[in-house]
Amino acid sequence: MPQVHILRSFDEALDRLRDTVLMMASLTERSLSNALRGLFDRDSDLCNKAIADDEEIDVLEKQVDREGYDILMRFQPVAKDFRQVIATMKVSGNLERVGDAAVSIARRVKKLNGHALLSETKLVEPMYAEAVAMLKDAIGAFVDGDTELALAIKPRDRVLDAMNKQIADQLTEAMPRNPDHLRGFLNLIFVARALERVGDHATNIAEDAIFAKDAQDIRHAHPAKVEA
Repeated sequence: MPQVHILRSFDEALDRLRDTVLMMASLTERSLSNALRGLFDRDSDLCNKAIADDEEIDVLEKQVDREGYDILMRFQPVAKDFRQVIATMKVSGNLERVGDAAVSIARRVKKLNGHALLSETKLVEPMYAEAVAMLKDAIGAFVDGDTELALAIKPRDRVLDAMNKQIADQLTEAMPRNPDHLRGFLNLIFVARALERVGDHATNIAEDAIFAKDAQDIRHAHPAKVEA
């Protein structure tokens, strides 16, 4: 009976840890959405909400760290249980960085909203849609232990990188023709760059999902080796 009680306590602690990360993921997605809706709807109040959310995201990351270290010290898990705790803590760190990216976007958007609407803003929409989809899928892969979905994230990150480069190239080419909009173009370039970082963090979360499930570290693996 004591062994059953100990196991149940560990499972409950791990469930609480996962619930905290899921709460953090939901808040991070909301912050990112508010920042970009602030751009597309020209609503700086949404940007302020994204910035305000960052403090709570930071608090939750610290909570995950405390809970994770407590589990490691109290239960000394091994094998898959150990990997699950470590991976969950790493996911929390990546979510916190996505929150930072959302804040960076929100601050750039507030500057953009202070000037005339740039038609080039629409260039960011497909990139935002892909970055958000990658983040959602990465979190889903981690929660469900879906390694197939997780493996599909890395190729998508290369697509997102290409989108970022294309936006930067288009806006750079537009600068000499529209010198009055130079600052606006630069802000849009920084928004796209922040979305590219969201893709990087989504990729990291997907890699953590694979590590937690299969004990496989694919961070620096060649694509052909990963697929094998």
